[in-house]
Amino acid sequence: MTRFALTVEYDGRPFMGWQRQRHGPSVQQAIEEAAFAVTGEVATVHAAGRTDAGVHGLAMRAHLDVAKPFAAFRLMEALNARLRPAPVAILACNEVADDWHARFSCVGRSYEYRIINRRAPLTFERGLAWHVARPLDAEAMHVAAQRLVGLHDFTTFRSAHCQSASPVKTLDRLAVVRDGERVLVRTAARSFLHHQVRSMVGCLAQVGLGRWSADDVTAALEARDRQRLALNAPPDGLFFVAASY
Repeated sequence: MTRFALTVEYDGRPFMGWQRQRHGPSVQQAIEEAAFAVTGEVATVHAAGRTDAGVHGLAMRAHLDVAKPFAAFRLMEALNARLRPAPVAILACNEVADDWHARFSCVGRSYEYRIINRRAPLTFERGLAWHVARPLDAEAMHVAAQRLVGLHDFTTFRSAHCQSASPVKTLDRLAVVRDGERVLVRTAARSFLHHQVRSMVGCLAQVGLGRWSADDVTAALEARDRQRLALNAPPDGLFFVAASY
């Protein structure tokens, strides 16, 4: 049995999320079905994260075990051939130690949230960014974002369906930058709560629109109450960027 690590890119729009679902297609299912077609073996694909419906992956890390002898490059090529026309691609594949685990060996995860801040509606990037028509103050958003960096109880920014044992997380980075009409929110931590990134972005957008202040963000955090959340940003603009090991 050989364990292969995969780097996966995917467009989340057609999927119910990374994890297998009874009520619709998932990225995990697409890769597992491709692996079965290639190897004839039933394999479980484990990932560094479990992105929601509509969330995208630039370099999700995952692994699967294969009993038959395969060169890593040949397996990658075969999986990509079987994945077509689904918007999922294996960018890299390599053999790893038997005790390496895409999820449990991971020591850091990073995400990027993309906002297109313009009056005109989206065309090419519809479903790949959050369209906010009113002007956003990205600098004010960045200042407010620093209130969330560090060790905190993120109950306010946690989905009611979150399965994490604790709402306490350490946020290593939360930065907001403007690049023309794009406002990019970049964040990194060892792990995140369910909906945490989208919830933080939703509150920061209220700051950018002038409806909230940095103190309002702090008050929402300290309330430890989901009812104090401004809004959950849509999944369209969220991208899993990288996993560290």
